[in-house]
Amino acid sequence: MQNTRFNTILEDVGDRTVQLINNPWRRISIVFIGLLLGFFLGSAIPSTTGQMSIWDVPAAAVVMLIIEGLSRFIYSRSRLVRSGITARRTFFLDAVNSIKMGMTYGLFLEAFKLNS
Repeated sequence: MQNTRFNTILEDVGDRTVQLINNPWRRISIVFIGLLLGFFLGSAIPSTTGQMSIWDVPAAAVVMLIIEGLSRFIYSRSRLVRSGITARRTFFLDAVNSIKMGMTYGLFLEAFKLNS
């Protein structure tokens, strides 16, 4: 590619994003924010759909199917072995996994609130 201004800006943005992700404190904070976002989604989705008292159980079932699909995707990819060493999980998979854990915890607490 030619060394244009736009290309230089895109390379700088990419380098800064990689530096942001590689910083351990920022990585932990983004994963923690993902956990809180998942908790919010796990408690908000069944609550809002449960207002009619018809859609709360199907909505929780759909959310659980999504959670199980994400679990299968995340944990099947971590078993890949490259040259005798297990592959390291990426930042994206860590963030998705924290959202998934938050959603599971939110659904768990919603079940306790509903005494079911």
